[in-house]
Formats: sequence, structure tokens, C-alpha cells
Amino acid sequence: MRATGTPSAPFGPHDFQLVLLRRMADHQPGLVEDARRELGASITDMREANRRWQAMTRSTCSRGALSRYRSVLGEPETRARRAVGDLECDALLWPVPLWPDLRFEVLTPPGGGPVWNEWLVRAPGAAGPELRTTADLAPWSCTVDEVARAFPPARPLEGSAPTRWRLAFTPPGGTPCVAEFTWGLLQRLV
Repeated sequence: MRATGTPSAPFGPHDFQLVLLRRMADHQPGLVEDARRELGASITDMREANRRWQAMTRSTCSRGALSRYRSVLGEPETRARRAVGDLECDALLWPVPLWPDLRFEVLTPPGGGPVWNEWLVRAPGAAGPELRTTADLAPWSCTVDEVARAFPPARPLEGSAPTRWRLAFTPPGGTPCVAEFTWGLLQRLV
């Protein structure tokens, strides 16, 4: 088991994955428990990682969000310029070992600056799931972008917390529904 959660240990990718899981535990406690065990971490380790992350983000001496991600995750695996609507941005991607087909993406203005968005996305070149009906929408199987593309016109809704998103959509021949995401990963349909 890895020593986690001790204040003297550097906060790294392992701890960051526990932070992602902590917020997901509200909707998918069983999947989180399995993932936590896979990481060799206890519930206490997960809570301590989240406490340390919150302390870093709220500290009056806190560096900017992009610097924080770099210090925790290292240099991004890839960096690309991307257009999102009329905006141009830099997309920085880091691997997330718990989800090998996903990357943690941070969007910033070109050349750096404040973080505009931060979430999990499908890794470049990785095949996403085929989403045809709501039966294909299993927890942790797809990202916000994948659901929005599969069921246009999806409409973004406000989430219940800063790391949560919701999409309203109507599947072909179905009734309107809402998909809830945490850190960009599907958690449930409501």
C-alpha cells in the first residue's frame, strides 16, 4: 500500500485521483469503493487527500489553478490549441491511471492564465462508447462531450457543485432526461 494522506508526503497524481473519487462518491459509492481499493487507499486516505486539496485551493498563498495542477500532476502529456465556439484556448491533458482511456483536461486562454474548465475527457485516439440509447449510458462509461455529441441538441444545465455538470437531452424516440456528471464523467441519469 502507498503511504497516502500524510502531510509530509508530496501531493501527487495518486492523491489527485482520490480527490476525483471523493466527489464521485456522492453518486456512485460502490464504484468509488472499488476504485479506492484498486488504488490501495483507505477511506481515511481519500478524505485526507480531499482535505489537503481543499486547503491548497483555498489558501491565501495559493498559486493559480494551472500552477497547482502542474505541481501535482507534472507537465501535461499533451498540449494543443483548440477552438471552443468563438474562443480559442489551450487544452492541457494529463493521464489518469485509474481511467487509462481518459485524460484530465484543463482549458486556459492561449499562452496560460486562469483555468476556464477542468474535467475528464476521452484520451486522444481512444475509442469512446457507442451511445445510441439511454441504456448505453452506464455510470463512468462516457464524458460530457460524448453524451452531448450522441444526443443533440443537448442543453447544459447548472450542476449542484463546482465540479458537477448536467446535460438535458431527449434520446431518439425517448422522453427527456438529464445526465449528471462529476469531473466530466457520467454518474447517473435523473
